[in-house]
Amino acid sequence: MKIVDATDQKKWDKFVTSHEDANFLQSWAWGDFHEARGKKVVRRIALEDDKIIAAYVGQVETARRGTYMAIAGGPIMDWSSKKLRKAIFADIKEQAVANKCVFVRVRPQIEESDKSRKIFAELGLKSAPIYLSVEYAGILDLNKTEEEILAGAAQGLRRKIRKAQKNNIKVETSTDPADIHQFYEIELQTAARHGFVEFSESFLQKQFEAFAKYDEVKLYTAKLGDEILAQNFMIFYGNECSYHYGVSTELGTKYSGAPLLHMQAMRDARGRGIKRYNFWGITGLDETKHRFYGVSQFKRSFGVDELKYLHAHDMIIKPIPYRVTWLFEKIRAKIRHV
Repeated sequence: MKIVDATDQKKWDKFVTSHEDANFLQSWAWGDFHEARGKKVVRRIALEDDKIIAAYVGQVETARRGTYMAIAGGPIMDWSSKKLRKAIFADIKEQAVANKCVFVRVRPQIEESDKSRKIFAELGLKSAPIYLSVEYAGILDLNKTEEEILAGAAQGLRRKIRKAQKNNIKVETSTDPADIHQFYEIELQTAARHGFVEFSESFLQKQFEAFAKYDEVKLYTAKLGDEILAQNFMIFYGNECSYHYGVSTELGTKYSGAPLLHMQAMRDARGRGIKRYNFWGITGLDETKHRFYGVSQFKRSFGVDELKYLHAHDMIIKPIPYRVTWLFEKIRAKIRHV
């Protein structure tokens, strides 16, 4: 076995997408996006007889409290192989040291369980003080027909869909990065209503451009006449269609067009042979005061299966500065209720 830098996008994506549970967080485009942001991106593959048997992509993040590497949704490999686990995480440590990181934060694409927690304990990683990417998601099986999905959906959702159809709400799609400007403008309205910090227009545009290059992204817009009600930023990668971001206008709170956006995205995903629809982040049923509780209930109304990924874990490279980071993030998590 040898572990080297990855240089071939097609071979990388072919390997990653051969794993049913993988999603865009380990795609080549995700690395392109972070490079466009000026980040150092680490792409590594393990080879055996010139065949890829493991891969991971991470970006080096600089912060005043210390430089660290983030690996979300990976590494992609056979987690049952202890030898492979040790080799990959030894390589991750080498890359972190070479990039002067205080720690590495890993949120793998494996489910929360006693077994997965034990694996990370054996690797010497510690539970992180804060999350990395989505750790609690709503998943819909696209092997189900549209009729089966609607039959399993909440009555209120079916009523919203009928009402939207009756109001002649139309769905438009785009793969033009220039259309992200309108999405950003509506994001500002949505953030003001729900009390969250919006992403910058540059952040959204660079992300859309990275995935558009490989035909892995689409912007969905629900309209009543010429007025925009809602928009969804959808990523199609491997076996998964991901509801990455969603925004809505004031008018959209009165005339709900969002359900139609999801139904159309599901049709498009099936057309690509995709079998899983990821509504992405949801909150716990008991978190009624969480600012995303309402959105989470909307996602649940589709009849999703709830999936908890293993919580983010940290590989500590420099213990003393890491303690400062740990304390800072622990306080921040408490303030933000995350």
